[in-house]
Amino acid sequence: MKKIGYWIGWVGVGFGLLVAPPQLYKIISTGGTADISVWTYTFLCLALFCYLCHAIYIRSKVFITAQVVNLTVNIVIWVYLIMA
Repeated sequence: MKKIGYWIGWVGVGFGLLVAPPQLYKIISTGGTADISVWTYTFLCLALFCYLCHAIYIRSKVFITAQVVNLTVNIVIWVYLIMA
């Protein structure tokens, strides 16, 4: 049963990758950020940073991976929002 939970965590990482990268692609390809809230991404990045700290604390590879990828992509989006 523990192995199933492990793999479900990695499936969650995969689903997580389906959220922010398409948003980043749309921002880069269209150059438009007008309809996106900078405050939402500010708090999202702070939340992801906290989750990453917790993942490191509990030494969970799946959550460390998920948070590093999500935080990286969302920080890039946040930078685009700030520069717009």
